[in-house]
Amino acid sequence: MSDIVRSLSFADEGARDPAPLLGREWLVTNGLGGFAAGTLAGIPTRRYHGLLVAALPTPLGRTLMLNHLSEWLRLSDGTRFEIGGQEQAGGGLEWPGVRHLVEFRLEAGLPVWRYAIGNATMEKRVRMLHRQNTVHVTYRLLAGETVRLKLRPALHVRPLEGSVHGDIAEPYAITGVEDRLEVATASDYPPLRLKVYGHRATFTLDSARLKNVHYRAEAQRGYADVGELWSPGYFSVDLSAETPPTLVASTEGWDTIGALGPEAAAAAEHERRMRLLAEAAPAARSGVGAELALAADQFVITPTSRCEDAARARAAGGDVRSIIAGYYWFTDWGRDTMISLEGLTCITGRHMEAGYILRTFGQYVSDGLIPNLFPDGSNEGLYHTADASLWFFHAVDRYLDATGDRETLAALMPKLTEIVQSHLAGTRFGIHVDPKDGLLIQGAEGYQLTWMDAKCDGWVVTPRRGKAVEINALWYNALRLLEGWTRGAGDEDAARALAAHASRCQHAFNERFWNPEGEYLYDVVESPDLAGKDDPACRPNQLLAISLTHPVLDQARWAPVVDTARAKLLTPVGLRSLSPDHPDFKPTYHGDLRTRDAAYHQGTVWAWLIGPFVDAWLKVHPEDREGARGFLAGFVPHLDEACIGSIGEVFDAVEPYTPRGCVAQAWSVAEVLRAWVRTAPPPSPPSHL
Repeated sequence: MSDIVRSLSFADEGARDPAPLLGREWLVTNGLGGFAAGTLAGIPTRRYHGLLVAALPTPLGRTLMLNHLSEWLRLSDGTRFEIGGQEQAGGGLEWPGVRHLVEFRLEAGLPVWRYAIGNATMEKRVRMLHRQNTVHVTYRLLAGETVRLKLRPALHVRPLEGSVHGDIAEPYAITGVEDRLEVATASDYPPLRLKVYGHRATFTLDSARLKNVHYRAEAQRGYADVGELWSPGYFSVDLSAETPPTLVASTEGWDTIGALGPEAAAAAEHERRMRLLAEAAPAARSGVGAELALAADQFVITPTSRCEDAARARAAGGDVRSIIAGYYWFTDWGRDTMISLEGLTCITGRHMEAGYILRTFGQYVSDGLIPNLFPDGSNEGLYHTADASLWFFHAVDRYLDATGDRETLAALMPKLTEIVQSHLAGTRFGIHVDPKDGLLIQGAEGYQLTWMDAKCDGWVVTPRRGKAVEINALWYNALRLLEGWTRGAGDEDAARALAAHASRCQHAFNERFWNPEGEYLYDVVESPDLAGKDDPACRPNQLLAISLTHPVLDQARWAPVVDTARAKLLTPVGLRSLSPDHPDFKPTYHGDLRTRDAAYHQGTVWAWLIGPFVDAWLKVHPEDREGARGFLAGFVPHLDEACIGSIGEVFDAVEPYTPRGCVAQAWSVAEVLRAWVRTAPPPSPPSHL
C-alpha cells in the first residue's frame, strides 16, 4: 500500500495560515451517490460539506443528515484543545485546533489526519460503508497517555441543494436506548442514528444551537452563506492506544449498523479497494494510476432512487448501475456517463458494471435520445441533449473492445438502430439529418443541447444551433459503428444503407467544416445564431473529428488541427474551451452564477478534453507515447489541490490555472486515467540470464 499514499505536511504552515487547509477538500463516497466531505481544516465552507450525506429513495434524494462534528481533547492535566472549528459570520474564523494538524494523507484513497496536541499525537480516519448510508469516524492515539475525547454532532437535515438559510424543523425527537441515540425530524426523513464504540462512552443531553455559521465558498458563488445548526448534546469517550473509539452515524437500521464493527468495516473496505486495484489495468495498479483508479470508484454507483430500474435488471439476472457526474452537486448525466464509461469501468476492470450501466441507459431510449440527466430524487430523466445518444455508441464500442460481450450488443442493437433511425427521420429539439448533405442539425430556441450547455435565467450562453462539429463527428462515428455491428449480425442490406449515409456525411463534413484561413475546423456551420454563417471560433470540439474510432476528418488535415489545438487551447490541466484570441474569451471562472455561466465554455479549461487531445496526438504521432504522457504531467500536482487525490471539473484559462467548479468530476478522472494508461511505457522485455 506504500505506493498509494498521498501525504501533505502542515507542520509549519498550518500554525500560521488556515488558507491551505480551507482551500483543500476531502471526499469519501458510499457507492450509492451519498458521501462525506469537508475541508482539511474541519471547517465547513460549502452547503454540501457534511459527515453524512445520505442517498435516500425517491422522492427524498441526497440529504444532509450530519453536517458537522465539533471535537475536543482533554489531556490528563485537564488542558482542553479543540480540533477544527467553524467560521462565524462577521465574527472571524474560529480555528484553534487547526494549528495542531501536522499531516493529512490519503491511504488507499481514504483520508487520515494526524494531530500533535501537547504530549499527545492523535490520528483521525473517515470511511463510509460500501452501499450503506453509514459513516465511521475513528480516532487513534499514537503517542501519549489516555485522554478524554468529546464529540458534539450538529445537524440541519435538508436536501443536498437546500439553502443553509432554511429553518431547522423543531422539535427534533431524541431517543436514547442503551448506547444508541436516534434523532428524528418531523418530516419524512429517516432518523439519524448515532453510536460511539469505545471505553467509557457516554452521551450528555445538552441541546444547543450553533448560530451564524458562515460558508465562505457559498458566499463566493453568490448563494446564501449564513445558517445555523442544532446539536442534541455530546458524546464523551476515552482515547487510548489500546481502544480507538469510533463514532458511527447512519440512516440504516440498527441491525445493519451493528453487523460490522469498526475494525471489521475497516478491513472489509481495505479488501474491497485492494481488489479494485488488482482488477485494473497494469498501469493503474500503482502510483498515480492507482490513485486515479481509486478516485474513479467514487463515481460508479448503484442508484437508490429508481426502483423500477433495479427490478427490471434483477429480473433479467443483472443489476443496475450509473455514474455520478461530479461532486458535490451533479447527479447521473447521460453524456458524462458515456464519455466516462471507458475510463471509470473498462480501464479499471469493472466490466460487469460497465454492462449494467449500458443496459440501464438503454432502457431509457426515447425518440432516439437517452436522458441528459436524472434530477436528484426523481425517477424521470430529462432529454434535452443532442449528443448523449451519440456518445452511447462510443461507450458501447469501447466496452466491446474491452470485453467482446456480444450478448450485450445484441440486447442493445434494437435501441442503437432506433437512435439512428430517429435521427434520420428527425426527433425532438430540431435534431435531424439535413437531406441536402447528410449532416446532422440540432437546435431549438431556448435549449442548450451540446456539452457546452450553460444556461442562466433563460440565457443560453453558447447555443451552437446548426451543424456543430463534434455532433457530426459523433454522428459519423455512430453510423460506421452501427454499420459494422449490423454487418456482423448478417444484415448486409442494412449495413450498406448505413455505409451510404456515413459516406455522404463524411464527404459533406470535409467540404463544409474545413477553415482554410485558420487551418482548423469551423465550430458550427450554417448557424442560425450567426444568420446562417459559419462560426470560426477555435474550440476543442473539433478534436473529436480525429480522436474517435472512426475519424470523419480526412487524414491530411489531422496535423494542422492538432497543432492549432496545441498552440491555442492546450494547458497543463486540459484544454481551453475557446481560443484566447476570440473576443468572447473569458480568462477566469468565478463570481455569481451568471458570471460563471458566461465563462463556463468561453475559455474555461476542461480537464476531460485532455483525453481526446491525447488520442488525436497519437493518431498524428503514433510513436510519441512519451510526448503524449507529458501532456498529463500537470495533473499530478493537481492531486494535492482542490479535492485531494481527485481531479476537478474546470480551471481558469490563464495561469495559475486555479481549480474551479466541482472538486471531483467523473469525466476528468476517467479521461486522465484512460490517457495515463494509454501512454504508459511499454513493459520491459523479460531479461534472459
